[in-house]
Amino acid sequence: MKILVDADACPVVSVVERVAMKYEIPVILLCDTNHVLHSEYSEVKMIGAGADAVDFALVGLCRKGDLVVTQDYGLAAMILGKGACGIHQSGKWYTDENIDRMLMERHVGKRMRRSKPKRHLKGPAKRTAEDDIRFEASLERLVQKLNAGS
Repeated sequence: MKILVDADACPVVSVVERVAMKYEIPVILLCDTNHVLHSEYSEVKMIGAGADAVDFALVGLCRKGDLVVTQDYGLAAMILGKGACGIHQSGKWYTDENIDRMLMERHVGKRMRRSKPKRHLKGPAKRTAEDDIRFEASLERLVQKLNAGS
C-alpha cells in the first residue's frame, strides 16, 4: 500500500505524512507546476499544469489497495473503480456505497449555482485544529482497516 495525495492546495499533507510515518507507508504528493511542495518524507511529483493533469497522473499511479487523499469526488470515483480507497480532507471515506450520491449532490449543487445570478458568497469556513484532529483520527482508522485486511 502507498498513500497518494492530490496535493494541490491540500491542507492535510503534514497530517498524512505523520500517520504514514507511524505506519511506515510510502507517500506520493502530486501537484501541478503552479504549486511548490517540498517534503522530507514523501516523494513529490510535479505534473504539468493542464486541466485535470494531476488527477489523471494520480489515477495512472494508483493501484488496488492504495489510499488516496483528495477532495475531488470525480477523482474519488475513478480510484474506487481501480480498487483503491479514498478519503476526503474532512475525514469522510469515499466508498462504492456513497460515491454516486456524492457525485449527484455535486451535480445538483452546480446546476443550482448556475441557475442563480452571480453573487459573491463566502467560501468554506476556515480550517481549524479540530478539523485536522478529526481528519487524522479518520485516516488512522482507515489505515488500520486496510492493514488488517492485507
